[in-house]
Amino acid sequence: MHKIIVTGGAGYIGSHTVVSLINSGFEPIVVDDFSNSQRDSIKRIEKIVGQSIRFYEANTADINSFERVFAENEQIAGIIHFAAFKAVKESVDKPLMYYKNNLVSLLNCIELSEKYKVKNLVFSSSATVYGNPAELPVSEQTPTQRPSSPYGNTKKIGEEILEDYCKANPDFNAIILRYFNPIGAHVSGLIGELPNGVPNNLMPFITQTAYGLREKLSVFGNDYDTADGTALRDYVHVEDVADAHVLTLQRLVDKKNTENYEFYNLGTGKGTSVIEIIAAFEKVNDLKLNFTFEPRRAGDVPELFASTKKANEILKFKSKKSLEDMASSAWKWEKRFRDAQKNSK
Repeated sequence: MHKIIVTGGAGYIGSHTVVSLINSGFEPIVVDDFSNSQRDSIKRIEKIVGQSIRFYEANTADINSFERVFAENEQIAGIIHFAAFKAVKESVDKPLMYYKNNLVSLLNCIELSEKYKVKNLVFSSSATVYGNPAELPVSEQTPTQRPSSPYGNTKKIGEEILEDYCKANPDFNAIILRYFNPIGAHVSGLIGELPNGVPNNLMPFITQTAYGLREKLSVFGNDYDTADGTALRDYVHVEDVADAHVLTLQRLVDKKNTENYEFYNLGTGKGTSVIEIIAAFEKVNDLKLNFTFEPRRAGDVPELFASTKKANEILKFKSKKSLEDMASSAWKWEKRFRDAQKNSK
């Protein structure tokens, strides 16, 4: 059984990936410091998979704290590195905090991999590295650009660090996964997206509004050159994204990668508008949302969706879950979590 270190494994995408890893016969070792996740998410993962999980409370940006994970576990087959700060607006206000945490944690992953002879790393990146692309869909051949936020720039710089390291170390393998817009939750409703403070992303804002935590949902921009005037994004179910990490890791441990530095888009290959997301949520959950149109946000692009051809062909990744699956699972998670909070008071 392959042992895999999962940094940020208690977080949104990390927790779903831990479930997928266990279901696929891997042995994840979760590392998290709960700076952007819930402590009880480990228990919820264990409830889903029906077994206990090896877990370390450690800060990946603190090499002394992080090294214990490597020292106490022999024959690590790979690392999936999720751990990072990820709030776009916060990164604009506190750029140094983002560069320090996100880049140092990646450097520590690489340095400890070298010391403990771990040869495989999967890096959690983002479609934000494409900036405002000149043509759609966005393929892996689309040039990357400097992202508009320090958060996005940490992903771009992280990719460049790994590319340079792989050139200098041919026996080390890294695969970059560029997510478009992961949404939804585990079908059980036990794990899902739980942002700190006011959500940056659309779906948790929708679910929090539906639950009554937010007075209304703000839709930024209804005058884009799209069918209904609202921005289009490539929304992909988080369980599909989690499964893609397992396929990627399998490619590395089976030594099927043709180069030691590879990168792939993760999406559905089609754009969905904000209004279409709202309509799907209302229909599948039999709810009405209170929303208003607000002016466009600075830095938002009208449309962004992926070409998934490379991931389809090479990783054998294909998104399976529908927009309705995303909307119903997100609401199931929100209700379950908030109801449990209420009942515990």
